[in-house]
This record gives sequence, C-alpha cells and structure tokens, in this order.
Amino acid sequence: MSHMALSKCGPVSCAVRFLQDVSPFIRKASLVGDLPWDICDLHSPAHSDTSGSPTHGSRDCKVIPLKMCYAARNLSMYDPEGRLVELRSPDGCHSLVLRCRDSSSALSWSQALHNNITALLPQVLAETQCMLGAATDDLRYLGWVSEQISQDDGRALWHATLAVVSQKDFLLFEAMPRTREEWAHPKHKLPLISTRLVHSGPGHNSPSMGPHLTFATRTGCPQGIDMRVFRVENQRDLSAWTRALVQGCHASAELTREVTITCSLRGEAVSLSIHYDTGFTVCRGGPSGPVLYRYPFEKLRMSADDGTKFLYLDFGGPEGELALDLHTCPKPVVFLLHTFLSAKVTRMGLLA
Repeated sequence: MSHMALSKCGPVSCAVRFLQDVSPFIRKASLVGDLPWDICDLHSPAHSDTSGSPTHGSRDCKVIPLKMCYAARNLSMYDPEGRLVELRSPDGCHSLVLRCRDSSSALSWSQALHNNITALLPQVLAETQCMLGAATDDLRYLGWVSEQISQDDGRALWHATLAVVSQKDFLLFEAMPRTREEWAHPKHKLPLISTRLVHSGPGHNSPSMGPHLTFATRTGCPQGIDMRVFRVENQRDLSAWTRALVQGCHASAELTREVTITCSLRGEAVSLSIHYDTGFTVCRGGPSGPVLYRYPFEKLRMSADDGTKFLYLDFGGPEGELALDLHTCPKPVVFLLHTFLSAKVTRMGLLA
C-alpha cells in the first residue's frame, strides 16, 4: 500500500511483538557457521581427518569433511526438476540439501561430491579394519546405498543404508559404526553363503532422472526368503557392488568348505553333508555313521524344496529322488547349495 493510500485510510496502527524464539536468527548475519553436522568421535576411522583440509573460524563458513558422507539425489525429497543434491552426515542425523540452478548443475555437483567420497573409501576400510583388529572378519567393501523400503503411489521410497561386505556376511547399518560394539550389532546380518545377487542394472523408473541403477539380493533364511533392492548413484558403483557381492559369496563358499545337516530320510535319522569339493554324502544316524549315498556335484540332476521342510535331490540313482526332511525351512540349505555350485563353476572358468 502506498503512502497516499495510507493517508486516506484514516488512523492506522502497527503492532510489533517481540518473539524470543526467532530473535537470535534475526540478529545473526549468517547461519552457515551454526549449521548442525556430525559431532561423533573425531578419533574414529570414519571421522578422523588426515587429508589436510583447512580450518575456518569464520561464522560465514562451514567446513564439512566428506569422509563417509553420502551424496545422493531423489532420496528424502521428491525432485521432479532434477535440481537437488542431498549430502548426509556419516551418523545419519544431519543432511544438507543443495538446490542448483538446473539439472546439469545438480549432476555436476553430485558427481563431484560422490567422486571425492568414493576416493576416501579405501582409507576408511583400512582404518576401520585396523581399529577392529584380527579378532573380527575381514571387511572387503563398504559404502552408502539406498534401500527400497516401500512404494508410494507407484513411486519407490528409499532409505539411506550403509552396506558392508565382510569375509562371511553382508551387513547393513543405519549409520557408520564408530566402535567395535557398534560394528558387532548391524541392523541386518545376511550370510553370504546363503545370499545370491539376482539383479544388477536399470531398475525403477524416475520421472526426473530416468531409470535408477539397482541391484537386488535374495537370502535363504529360516523364515524363508529375504529379498532386498538397493539403488546406487552411477554405473561405477553398480559394477563395484556387483563384483563385491559375487566375489564375496564365492569366497565364503571356499572358506566354509563343508556343511552338515541333521535330517530324516523315509522316517530314518540321517545326516546330509555338502562338501565344496567332494559333493553330497548321506549317512545313517550321523556324520560318523555308515554311508548310505555319496554323489559328486556333477551327478545332481535336480534340486527343489517345498518351502517348508523338505529338500528334494535327484542324482539319477536307483534309489530315485531323495526327499530329505530338514525339520525346518530348507531355504538356507538350498541357497548354500546354489552358492557352492556357482563358485565351483566360476573356479573352473565356465562362467565369466
């Protein structure tokens, strides 16, 4: 309203009220210096900074170490224009969303942040393994991914997850662990020996960014099959996770070597031993009992299960199909069997 209009309106009053909760922000020239971020133990491998990054005392500047941060797009905020880049802290408590002038600028910023974070991963892996010591399984690969948690009106919803491939397991964390105690208690621990990579490539469509790059795993568990879908930011990450999981599963098979299961065959107590080199052995009573059947892997014609307790093995022998009652869900054994076979085929050079 103009000054002339105000003069014709008659008496005008202006009420001013003091707001205690917002006054500190009005008085501040800049909020950048007070931007909250990760305040975890700076001596842990994920947060120690040996890169020589400069320090700044100005309230107009905030230095954010990129070590174990997560740079992603279309994560917590829907971005149909493709202009947002999200940077999350290692502890998962804080995030910074950058809005760029256009999608190409957002892509450039996302790639620059992601490349620097990725370059620090070998250092984090080495320092973490040193901190954990020889008492724990060797860590083979780690990094941030987005796990699909649900669908919302046909659009996938994603959750930031720290994924780790160790010597024997595929570990999933909500945040970067800081201590041995936190490393010992992941949110999910999936045995590699019973895990398969079932998809790696373009996945769910996004209106703003085209097809997401995803990989999916299936794990045989006592409760059945655990299936998970993960999203990565670029083709290099997809290749790295594909290689880490496949090689991790095969290495776990070679490390495990043999698994023995107590079960029943035609109402009689038996044991089934699956050996990485020699194949299948069924013994009466237990592993030390008399051998009923022994077959190498190449004799296996068919394997199946009923999803409840029976494992079916057909070696083409005169005894016919063996219906083994495992007294529990057969999926872990079925997946283990497939991992053994895949590792053996790869070792023989029959599969690239």
